[in-house]
Amino acid sequence: MNQTRTFLIFALLAVAYLLFMAWDKDYSPKPQVAAASSSSAAVPAADASVPGASAPAATAPAATAPAAVPGTTTEASAQLITLTTDVLRLTVDTRGGTVVRSELLNYPSIPRTRKDPDPAPVRLLDDERSQYFVAQSGLVSNQGAAPDHRAVFQAAQTSYALVQGQDELKADLTWTDASGLTVTKTYTLKRGSYVISVGEKIDNAGSNAWQGNAYTQLQRVAPVQQKSWWQNFSDPSSHSFYGAAWYSPEDKMSTLPFADFAKKPLNHVITGGWASMLQHYFFVAWIPQGQEANTYSTSVINPDTAQPMYLIRAIGPSLSVAPGQSTTIASRLYMGPKLQGTLDTVAPGLDLTTNYGWLTVVAQPLHWLLSQLHAISGNWGVAIILLVLLLKGALWKLTAAQFRSGAKMRKLQPRVTALKERYGDDKMKMQQAMMELYKKEKVNPMSGCLPILITMPVFFGLYRVLMESVELRHAPFFGWVHDLSAPDPLFVLPILYILVMLATQWLTPAAAGMDPAQQKMMKVMPVVFGFMFLFFPAGLVLYWVVNGLTSLTQQWLITRSVDRAEEKAKAG
Repeated sequence: MNQTRTFLIFALLAVAYLLFMAWDKDYSPKPQVAAASSSSAAVPAADASVPGASAPAATAPAATAPAAVPGTTTEASAQLITLTTDVLRLTVDTRGGTVVRSELLNYPSIPRTRKDPDPAPVRLLDDERSQYFVAQSGLVSNQGAAPDHRAVFQAAQTSYALVQGQDELKADLTWTDASGLTVTKTYTLKRGSYVISVGEKIDNAGSNAWQGNAYTQLQRVAPVQQKSWWQNFSDPSSHSFYGAAWYSPEDKMSTLPFADFAKKPLNHVITGGWASMLQHYFFVAWIPQGQEANTYSTSVINPDTAQPMYLIRAIGPSLSVAPGQSTTIASRLYMGPKLQGTLDTVAPGLDLTTNYGWLTVVAQPLHWLLSQLHAISGNWGVAIILLVLLLKGALWKLTAAQFRSGAKMRKLQPRVTALKERYGDDKMKMQQAMMELYKKEKVNPMSGCLPILITMPVFFGLYRVLMESVELRHAPFFGWVHDLSAPDPLFVLPILYILVMLATQWLTPAAAGMDPAQQKMMKVMPVVFGFMFLFFPAGLVLYWVVNGLTSLTQQWLITRSVDRAEEKAKAG
């Protein structure tokens, strides 16, 4: 297969892939529509209690059924306290100890520039109604008082901050009942960590044993995305997964998009798992104690409203605290970036939250290799260039054979034209004559197929890496490129790519038998691809520009060597 036809196949495959992603984004069911269409019989109304997910009889632990968790509609704040470390700033509502805001101090919401050197940090959890996303925890009991996520706790102070020389920050919230039950909820944050340890100590000073369950849950509205087709095409977040996810050692990570919450509710007992809400670059996850069986469930709150709430919950096993005794329930809350290579040290399977989809088998090794090259170079753009050079070095002999064949085919074009004139419209005889000519001159027209079969998965895999990897978010290159995960603001890289493609076409022989319409199509393809690359992440266009330049250089060198060899043969 010659270079022109190879390029055409690549172009068609790339366009088909990108159009499919755009179609899937525009025409897949929207979360609001799916939620609004669910009947009130299937999902509780706004003021009703959301039932606790009772375990199936075959798998439930030997314990009494968990009490009903109260409704999850938003409540007025009691008192807000702040907890600040070097990487996190949390706002906790003393009503239930709910984490209502979380700011990631090392991740600005927009790229830093000279005009705005200190932009506001990313706010992951938020109690604003339009972006409502909170982390809740509490206790429920069938036989007595228990502080759920609506109970009002007391705090000793309103602000806690990690000071220099301190590696750990603790904040206590206390709830007391007239029956003698006291619950102390302790938040522990560590320097440099996005993991919050949440402990609930139950002290029973009453005369009767206390029985109940602990639960953790995440509640949020679906993000509203009202963008044009082209905005969705160029916005990396438009192609990322938004919804709930959970993990079990047996089934690994499972996901549930907002559109399927009402149709495919979760109700499963898992030991050693976690529950989360995923979004682009960041996520929040509750991680119960690994040795305990928890009942995981999902539900939709206020499904018939314009902005329903989506909830994922884990209810722990039954607890019993005798009079005069105490017990502590521990869980962890992760809220932060999808940092690959480190999340599995927090909990098994957390690395899977960076969801590359069916391209995982290619994207994960590419991310690892890029990370190693970044560790050497200190710049993600340079790492991309080094990646191209490594790949080109590995494929040098393969592509050399391809270009050598292409150079020989270019020399054979006058003879191919003569065959076309000789056989006219008899395409079968012409093809037979061409194959005999290629065999005689030792030219392999299929030599261009194998390199493209290797290059295409790398192209799409790197596309997913640049779209999903938080390490590349706002990563600068040089000069005008301040964010490799966003389009080139000055369009320099797309223009360079067009020039490289035009030069490649000039060195590439036209396919034998290609009609004038096909030839015209091939001539406009550089412009078409250059226009598409205006909206691609700059890092991906950088990869393709460098890849094209190295291929062009190799092709020119080999074409020149073939010409010289032919001149020597004629001279001899």
